[in-house]
Amino acid sequence: MRWIRSALVVRNGLAAVVVAALAGTTLTASAAPEYRAGTTEAQPVQFEVSGELPIYPKALWSNGSSGVAVRKVEARLIQLKLLDKKWLDDSFGTMTRSAVKKFQTSKGIPPLGYVDEFTWTKLTAATKEPTQVELYPPAPVVDGKKLDPRCATGVALCIDKTSRKLRYVVDGVVKMQMDVRFGAQKTATREGGFTVGWKSRNHVSKLYDSPMPYAMFFSGGQAVHYSSDFAARGYNGASHGCANIRDLAKIKVLFDEVKVGDKVIVYRS
Repeated sequence: MRWIRSALVVRNGLAAVVVAALAGTTLTASAAPEYRAGTTEAQPVQFEVSGELPIYPKALWSNGSSGVAVRKVEARLIQLKLLDKKWLDDSFGTMTRSAVKKFQTSKGIPPLGYVDEFTWTKLTAATKEPTQVELYPPAPVVDGKKLDPRCATGVALCIDKTSRKLRYVVDGVVKMQMDVRFGAQKTATREGGFTVGWKSRNHVSKLYDSPMPYAMFFSGGQAVHYSSDFAARGYNGASHGCANIRDLAKIKVLFDEVKVGDKVIVYRS
């Protein structure tokens, strides 16, 4: 019977090591660090074992969670400069998960990537209660009109179909503004929230065999780009769905400023 008990100890110890390795921590077979909600200090203790699997702390918010509570978590992570403001979006996604893991590591907590009671206690202790402005930054105001609220945080190409203006906005501040032309009725420029998927400085359309310099693609084949036709004919013409810019000097600067992943918001004011 002694060898059976020894085998069970080894089996459970190995299980803890394997699971810990998957979580990205370095553990020994005899001491798998965990922490218990409600304690004031993170203490390395053995995992609770049921059969072969350790029992992890219960998640309050994890990948896929959404709502105001997640926004409060994100706002606190932004205070600590662990999360960029553009990810303040009520959605617990990849970037929020990465920020949570960074916070946990900084506090000696196993980087599980979700918020449990103990992590939340540590996070609230390290930050202040987010203000209404931190949770819901006001939309920038240009010429007496508010831009789309989605342009209030992070970096955004804020494109208003009503005023026919493109505004490059960083953390709620308008850095650049330029005229923009859109697609005709049958080739309308799509509205909504997008991100810059890729960029092409000297792009040529394969579909229309036409140059699209300084193209920043945000929705399929639709892109923000310079248009010599727009520069020549103004609003007498239309694009095939892209957001045309006629100021060559400005879009050259804009192309170098904008990064893949930056927001593109196309809306009507």
